[in-house]
Amino acid sequence: MSKTINTGIKLDETLHTRLKALSATKDRTPHWLMKAAIEEYVEREEVYEQEKQEDMERWQRYKLTGHAIPHEAVDAWLGSWGSESELPCPK
Repeated sequence: MSKTINTGIKLDETLHTRLKALSATKDRTPHWLMKAAIEEYVEREEVYEQEKQEDMERWQRYKLTGHAIPHEAVDAWLGSWGSESELPCPK
């Protein structure tokens, strides 16, 4: 089991009031809402950073090789979606 670390966060009065009101509405503690919000944010940002890294790797690979999928091939593939003769993803 992971170790729990207490961390404080300073909120302005307006946000604190809004958080307390929302926690009452949802029948959750303000702590629960803050933790859920932070977890969601961190997960979203981790995915964003991973995708950004993959994009940079693809860009570097393109700069080295010059290999790319032609627009026409992608356009034909996307145009075939949902049809009886759907094309495979171009490579």
